[in-house]
Amino acid sequence: MDKILILDYGSQTTQLIGRRIRDFGVYTEIIPGDTPFSLEFLAGPVFEGTRALILSGSPESVYAGGAAPDQKIYSLGLPLLGICYGLQRMTHDHGGKVEPLPEREYGRIGVTVSAAGFPLPAARNEALAGFFAGFDPALSLDAIKGGARFSPGTVAAGAAAAGTAGAAFQFTAWMSHGDTLTRLAPGFIQAGTSETGYPAVLVHETENWFGLQFHPEVTHCERGREILAAFVFGAAGCAAQWTMEQYIEEVRASLKSRVGESPVLLLISGGVDSTVAGALLLKTLDPDKVHLMYMDTGLMRKNETGTVKAALEKLGAKHLHIVYCEKEFLSALEGLDDPEEKRKTIGDLFITIQEREVARLGLPDSYFLVQGTLYTDMIESGRGVGKKAHLIKSHHNVGSPLIEAMRASGRVIEPLDRLYKDEVRRLGRILALDEAIVSRHPFPGPGLAVRILGEVTREKCDVLREADAIFIEELKKRRGSQGKSLYDEIWQAFAVLLPIRSVGVAGDVRKYGWVLALRAITSADGMTADVYPFPAKDLLEISTRITNSVTDIGRVTYDISSKPPATIEWE
Repeated sequence: MDKILILDYGSQTTQLIGRRIRDFGVYTEIIPGDTPFSLEFLAGPVFEGTRALILSGSPESVYAGGAAPDQKIYSLGLPLLGICYGLQRMTHDHGGKVEPLPEREYGRIGVTVSAAGFPLPAARNEALAGFFAGFDPALSLDAIKGGARFSPGTVAAGAAAAGTAGAAFQFTAWMSHGDTLTRLAPGFIQAGTSETGYPAVLVHETENWFGLQFHPEVTHCERGREILAAFVFGAAGCAAQWTMEQYIEEVRASLKSRVGESPVLLLISGGVDSTVAGALLLKTLDPDKVHLMYMDTGLMRKNETGTVKAALEKLGAKHLHIVYCEKEFLSALEGLDDPEEKRKTIGDLFITIQEREVARLGLPDSYFLVQGTLYTDMIESGRGVGKKAHLIKSHHNVGSPLIEAMRASGRVIEPLDRLYKDEVRRLGRILALDEAIVSRHPFPGPGLAVRILGEVTREKCDVLREADAIFIEELKKRRGSQGKSLYDEIWQAFAVLLPIRSVGVAGDVRKYGWVLALRAITSADGMTADVYPFPAKDLLEISTRITNSVTDIGRVTYDISSKPPATIEWE
């Protein structure tokens, strides 16, 4: 089976490159960027079937000691694609120069790509024509996957339509870098330029090496999928041979092999991730060996425990353990206002209670702890494949010391840790889960504790729980521009209680109530997100209902921050 290997240098979107390519039906595997390409590695299973290499982005700089690939990759004869840092790395490794920009290129930036008059030697014609097809607006993703190639005549037509000599394909890219190429390495040709005047697309004169100074994997990048597909199918000549069904078979085989006859315990929240993980366990292992533990922490959404119980029983769970531990969590969180402290305290308490409850259940020491951790959780916690990613925030089931101890002993299994949210939903549908569960908005493991800024109390939980329930109820009953409910058009929506009181008036009486922020975003994978463009009428009516129904809330605001620079959750 054809494969693309991705060298990970710590970008927050490295796994997203792989996910995009998997969507094309081509298998990808991510390896540390400094992996030695020894004879043993080249003959091993990881390299088997590799048709091309991609060098990912990185938070580091090439001139400041950023990780470098084994130089053998340049003599393998494989097509190479460098993305952002990956391009800079290729340039630096071959005698080019990379320097800091006077002003960082970040976000949406226009790029112009021209192949007009570009030399297409016979030996390189097919790969170059395949790569340039990604920039041609006349070619659809399906056409590129089907083998459509760039034609020099198309560029000429594009130039004529633009009315500018030498003009070609223009699109909006997504950039995130503070360095640029100030001298190209010998053999490289600049085929694309950013609107700020810096190199944006490079190709090599004789080698099938390509470079992009932007991130085509990010959904905000215009023609991003087409550009990646053009490299995968046009330059690398891959065949689409991989499916989610194959992934499921591989994960199930791995689960059976690793678990054997040992029992497994899944800490389940009732959200999409842990529920899909539970369904995967129940459909793979003996249900008598599968224990599902749900903790009512007092930090859950309104009526959550009843909803979770009904959903899990429908899945056929034989061992469902509901633990009521609200007092313990609220007591542990008392006086804490730092988000990292809250997350780690919650993570440790989860494991402490779990260990106590496991002792009551009588599970043997050989049991495995299963978690519904996604790759977004891992990389935001600095746990990317190459271990080069920066810490964005700790996740209660990733960075906790107790979790790390169990992970080190080999007793943690995370069957979804290479998937993104939309892939998990697809997996859930294949496993025949109810659509109401599969399409449910994400909910953080620490619950309302990270949606209450500052100290967490029972009073604040009750206020936020009620306001959030109203918000979600309103979204489900209102219709969006696509004819679906607002809830289904929005990727994630929730309310946040701010540590601020504001003066207001209610019935001619002075009111001093909490400030509530509403958050609603659109996204495909959770790595980037745009603000949902609410009609003003909907926001006004939802705000009015909240302030009228929840007397402790005196003011409602709407969060208009995208990701990046903000994260989706506030803490």
